[in-house]
Amino acid sequence: MSERIYTAGLVVIGDEILSGRTHDKNIAQVASWLQVQGIRLAEVRVVPDVVERIVEAVNALREQNDYLFTTGGIGPTHDDITVDAVAEALGVGVMVHPEARAMLERYYGGRGLELTEARLRMARVPEGADLIPNRMSGAPGIKIGNLHLMAGVPHITAGMLDALTGTLEGGAPLLTETIGCWTPESEVADILRQVEKAHESCQIGSYPFFREGRVGANFVVRSTDADELKSCVDSLCDGLATAGFDFTPGGI
Repeated sequence: MSERIYTAGLVVIGDEILSGRTHDKNIAQVASWLQVQGIRLAEVRVVPDVVERIVEAVNALREQNDYLFTTGGIGPTHDDITVDAVAEALGVGVMVHPEARAMLERYYGGRGLELTEARLRMARVPEGADLIPNRMSGAPGIKIGNLHLMAGVPHITAGMLDALTGTLEGGAPLLTETIGCWTPESEVADILRQVEKAHESCQIGSYPFFREGRVGANFVVRSTDADELKSCVDSLCDGLATAGFDFTPGGI
């Protein structure tokens, strides 16, 4: 398994996300799916339905990461402009993909519905693109180079991710261990800093909480190396114990 860290960017597209009318659920599910594939979600940008803003985000993140995913803007309405924006970013034209058209014809024809011009928009792809199967609604996702264009509707996105499972090269999966501690995180900041500095292949995240009238924090240790992870966790526990803090392996 490769020791190289593979990364992905995500562009979430839609005025409805920025206005708060729709609560995004795709960031978490894309991040979780990528983690299983051995790929880390490195950056997320939320942009409006504006071609120039989509182009800017796509070009920035596709160059900085091994993979780029987009969610939203590939439906049948006038404001679904992701395909056009991505084509502009890549400097290619837009075409109706014959296989995508056939998929839509089967999907709507099987329901006694007509493949209207609006519905046919969902067969448009940047020139040179392949398809991501979508068993949920017939309209496929799109992949071209290191870009993957997916639906904004979370359960449809989930189906597209399922179709991509095992097709992307990744590195070692990120392993995690959690330690819970009944103390304000500010009181253990020096311990966390020293332990993380001594274990360069590990990262420690601190997540405070307030429960049962008490302040505490969960410390999540991450690494792709199981031995380094164990060493870091052991060092952190030793540091907390020496300082007299009440902690719980596995988190609180």
